[in-house]
Amino acid sequence: MISVKLDNDDHNSEKTAMKHSRIMVVGVLFATMYPCTIAAQELPLRDSTYVFTPSNLDLIQRATYDPLRSAWGIDILISNNGFGGGAFMRHEFSDVLAGFISFAISDVKDDGEVEYYNQFTGQSFIPGKKNRMLLFPLVLGAQYRLFKDEIVDNFRPYIGFGIGPSMVFVSPYSSTRQIRGPQGEVLTYSEQVEFFNSLKYGKAHYTLGGYVGGGAYFGLDKGTLSGISFRYYFVPFKNGIESLENIYIKTFGGFYITLNFGSFY
Repeated sequence: MISVKLDNDDHNSEKTAMKHSRIMVVGVLFATMYPCTIAAQELPLRDSTYVFTPSNLDLIQRATYDPLRSAWGIDILISNNGFGGGAFMRHEFSDVLAGFISFAISDVKDDGEVEYYNQFTGQSFIPGKKNRMLLFPLVLGAQYRLFKDEIVDNFRPYIGFGIGPSMVFVSPYSSTRQIRGPQGEVLTYSEQVEFFNSLKYGKAHYTLGGYVGGGAYFGLDKGTLSGISFRYYFVPFKNGIESLENIYIKTFGGFYITLNFGSFY
């Protein structure tokens, strides 16, 4: 009986020793692996983005888009008086405001003028006409663009006005001659003066004038400028200038349709 008990005690002691050994092995393994785990977690993450620096610092340059804002061109004027022509210079101060200066030349006629053609000579004449007149307005003004954010850029409507000195050049339309008839009577008749020949007998008259109106520019091409405008010119003369016999024009100008053709620079 005594021997059996001793065997059991030895067997239990052996089990206990094996448990302690296993615990020690696990402890040693954990102690060995824990620093590696901590070290692996503390390693910083590497960035996969590569930044290249050019060897020549002037290789990469910043560039900004600066649109052309100045333009020049020609105008074609159409009115009840006929055709006219002119030129303009324009500068955009912002996306909606622009300034301009324009110069034009246009024929001037009275509403009561009636032109006839001589079928035998092929010449035209206006009965009672005294003077030819040419209008030269020099206008400095501004244009304001409408509906910039509501309408696409290929249609740019605007309103505008201008003021400046104007000249009316007056030259004789006809010359009066007197001849003696077969009975000794004095006969008076008028003879038309050729246009270019009459210019050397002309005289300039000056006043202050201007116009108001509106129009639109067309197209997306930033290198060219084309459009149409509607203008009412107002050029007053207090004393008037004789056009037909005893008929004086005191207000020159009127309604004009103007075609614009230009380019930016």
